[in-house]
Amino acid sequence: FPFQRPRKNHQSPALSYHYTHHSPQPSNSNNSTSTERYLEPLSQCPIKPNRFTGHSRLTASPIFNISMTPPDNLDDTRVFFNPTIIPLPDWSPNQYLIVSRIITSGLHQENVLCEANICYTGSPNGRKKWEQPCTADDLRLLVSLGGGMRCATKPILLNVPPTPAEKCIDEFEAYPDIPGFHDPRIFWSGKGEPLMIANSQSRYACFGLWLVDLRTLYNPLHVLISNATNSNDDPLRAPPLMSYPTLTELTRNPPHSRGPIEKNWMYFSAGPGQASYIQYEIKPRKRTFAKLLGNGLTSENLTSPVEPSCVETVPKDVQDLPSMHYDKDNVGSWHQTSNSLKLILCRRSDESCKPAKSNTVFLAVIQRKLGNRFGLPMRYERYFVLWSATPPFHMLAITRHPLLFANESASDFSAEENWDGDEEQLDAIKRGERGKDLGVYFTYTVSVSYTTERHGLEEMQMGYLDDEVVIGIGLEDAGMGYAIARVEELLQCLKICPGAV
Repeated sequence: FPFQRPRKNHQSPALSYHYTHHSPQPSNSNNSTSTERYLEPLSQCPIKPNRFTGHSRLTASPIFNISMTPPDNLDDTRVFFNPTIIPLPDWSPNQYLIVSRIITSGLHQENVLCEANICYTGSPNGRKKWEQPCTADDLRLLVSLGGGMRCATKPILLNVPPTPAEKCIDEFEAYPDIPGFHDPRIFWSGKGEPLMIANSQSRYACFGLWLVDLRTLYNPLHVLISNATNSNDDPLRAPPLMSYPTLTELTRNPPHSRGPIEKNWMYFSAGPGQASYIQYEIKPRKRTFAKLLGNGLTSENLTSPVEPSCVETVPKDVQDLPSMHYDKDNVGSWHQTSNSLKLILCRRSDESCKPAKSNTVFLAVIQRKLGNRFGLPMRYERYFVLWSATPPFHMLAITRHPLLFANESASDFSAEENWDGDEEQLDAIKRGERGKDLGVYFTYTVSVSYTTERHGLEEMQMGYLDDEVVIGIGLEDAGMGYAIARVEELLQCLKICPGAV
């Protein structure tokens, strides 16, 4: 399919497109409609962080394995990594869509897609209604305890055409000769569009980010969405139009603000009839975001120049922890890592819970990337963040401590330090056993999406505190996993950002 070729991508948009910053209004703590009353309960800290690593551990949410070998097929011996996962709507015969990268024999990049399901080995009483019992063949391929995710369809190569590189110099001189896109992220927009954003050679620099509707790349998804019904079980209606039917490069304005390698951008999609935005980064050039104007065109940076940063302010009660936001000896670098989800800050099970401006936010994952004391393999620290759901998308809160899943370890710390306080696991370590530890040196987060059983395309990106999310996790750039957790479990012990309410 052809590239979009807007002729004015290098020009600043008209001033009428710019967001006008309003003067900040003082917060009224007695206002019952304020976001503050929804955030305050989430600032409580029921779990103490590990005294060595500084992490909080989600003991009820382990990482499970993903197999890309579908039933009735020969074992796929290729190495897959970087899993990005979205749910399929409830009228689909399968539960999830996975896009992952492949380790190739050369420098070229390849990415594949499959539909997948989760199986479960526990008692029927503990199985969710959408989980299937594991077969013997499932258990042979899924070495994780309790089940896992497995392709139900044969992985297909995503056929995305190569893009030109305008300017790759110095250490990036070889990059134009590396074919294929990489680091894809798939997500549902607020309009119900299945989108993919990926890195590929840029027409304005060396590497940039491109956006495309997955229906263009995978026709079964186009057919599935064409059969959509809305959440009220009304008759069939027209599926959402494609905002990005062709591969479209996203831009950053003005041109001098662009970097040679652009990556890790986050997409804010409020819903039908509302504009979408791109947030470029949160560090090191302060937070920057822009409005999407169409065909990849963007406004200039809309961030207020006086906006305070949230990742540099540290609560006094955690200043002595070795792994925290400020860590002056090893500050690392902050990266956006996932798409954003719309979240209603109350429980779906609560009849009084109704979506409103004051309780609607965006949820996303950011990571801090750190090298160890020898400058050798790094670790990624995982933080969950809440953003305002309306422009200018202020960061409202961030988890005080990086999060580990039940069987995950923080690299660069000993087993005894990682499992401090878990006597059962410490006894296993003394016996020379791995115990519950996944045994992976480092992990990183790729995506976050709501779990399956969602009805209506506009619900695919929206959820509540008692809903569950599925988190795509990379395992040492040589494997794939996922974890499932309730949103309210991920958002314990939030640090409220300056000026958030």
